[in-house]
This record gives sequence, C-alpha cells and structure tokens, in this order.
Amino acid sequence: MEEVEKSLIEIVKKAIAEDAVRSDVTTQLLVKRSLSGDAVIKAKGPGVVSGHEAAELVFKTLDKTISYVATASDASRVAKGQAVARMRGRVVAILAGERAALNFLQHLSGVATRTAAFVEMVKGSGVVNLDTLKTTPGMRPLEKKAVRNGGGENHRWNLSQMILVKENHVKAAGGLAKVVEKLGPENLAKAEIEVASLDELAQLRETPPMRIMLDNFTPEMVAEALALVRSWGGLPPQIEVSGGVDLSNVGRFAAPGVNFISIGSLTAQAPILDMSLILEGTY
Repeated sequence: MEEVEKSLIEIVKKAIAEDAVRSDVTTQLLVKRSLSGDAVIKAKGPGVVSGHEAAELVFKTLDKTISYVATASDASRVAKGQAVARMRGRVVAILAGERAALNFLQHLSGVATRTAAFVEMVKGSGVVNLDTLKTTPGMRPLEKKAVRNGGGENHRWNLSQMILVKENHVKAAGGLAKVVEKLGPENLAKAEIEVASLDELAQLRETPPMRIMLDNFTPEMVAEALALVRSWGGLPPQIEVSGGVDLSNVGRFAAPGVNFISIGSLTAQAPILDMSLILEGTY
C-alpha cells in the first residue's frame, strides 16, 4: 500500500537519524570500511514475524550493496533460536544499522505475535479481531500491517475513514437522539455508534446504525445485548465488542451474533519478540 511505503521511508529515515548511525564512533574506530561479513538475526523466543521491509530498508539505506534475505517471512511462525534473516555485506553498515533494524523487527513481530494469540483464542467462532487507533505516532501503517501478519484485521486507519460515534460525541451532540437526528438515515447506514449500557442500546431500536459498539460490556451483558438486538427483528446491525478484552476472556466475548472484537492492546501493549544479530564471519 502506498501509505505504508511512504510511512516506511519516513520512519526508517528518522530511526537512522535518531541512532546517528552514520557517526557510529565505535564501529568506525574498530572496523575497517573494506571488511565484509555474514550476519544472522535469530529469534530469542517463539512468535510471528513482521517488519522485514523496515529492517531491510535500514541496511539498504546505509549500503545499497548489502544482501538481506528473510529466512522466515512476514506472517510466519518461528521457534526459539530460529533464523529470521541473513545479511551479507560491509560490516560497518551491518553493525551501524543493527539496533534500528532490530527495533523494527522486534516491535512489529511483537504486535503480530500478540495478535496471533488473540486470533487463536477465537478460532472457529467467525469473530474478527480488529485493531484500533491506539498506535505509536508515525508507526500506524507498519503496526496495522503487523496486525494483519498476525491474522487480525484493521479497523479504520484515521478519523476520516469512518463515522464512529463515541461517548464524547454523544455528549457534545446532546444525547443519542440528537446523534441519530443529525446523522440521518444515509449516514446511519454507514456509521458505528458506541453504547455503554443496555439502556443506550435500547434507544437505537427504531434507528439502528450499520454497526453498534458495545463498550466495556461484560460477557453476560453482551449476551443480554445480543438477545435485545435479536428482538428488534429485521436485518440486525453488526455488533462490535470493545473494552476490557484480554487473552483470558476474549473467547467468552466471541459469542454467536458478535461480528468483531476490537482490541487496543494489540498495538498499545504488545511486548517485543526479542531477537539478536550475530556476526558469523568476516572476509
């Protein structure tokens, strides 16, 4: 995607500048510029890989002649100690780009690994796990791609892409009735409205939007909400569950009638998938 490519170039440039890789005093003092070598990146634990584009671009930006081969492609699972990528080229460039490249691979693989764990917990239910806008500033396209690599899907990419009415919108508009009135039938047909209680849900009976978000509902409240929506008759709105979802309870939220579960922690709380770069030989 063009948006991902633009973001990738920008964030890699910033990472290189942040690390001051072109002024790596240690490498410059100890390593001859003519020295070449082979290196490998290995996973220090099991997980799902993501981030090769960013890692490769770090090295290619420093030295176009570096060979970078993904031995475990994005979206693939790796075991502890398994090779993720191999490099060949000038050692000064490999060592200078090591930290920035690993930062991308570890973080994005962490997002993919966390997403895969959530996806596994709802396997067979038909429920789709979505990310949110709780992303690292500047990293959204890369993190959303990592979510897809983990088997999840993306919610909206920014505020312009979907009408999503949240609690503060309802307050600012003067209540749910005013929201429905201001949106009108055309916008309701493509809007999502968040509700925080069964009473608020009931207010949408006569004018349901395309999708309803059940915010911070317990699994028991979700069951009640689904029963209420079924009682409305006709084509039911899509149902999204959000808030308070973790690996211990996501399976309980994946009830028949729930279409989506959105999980901010996929990107906001993903631990890294630890990796190391090892110089294997020089020549």
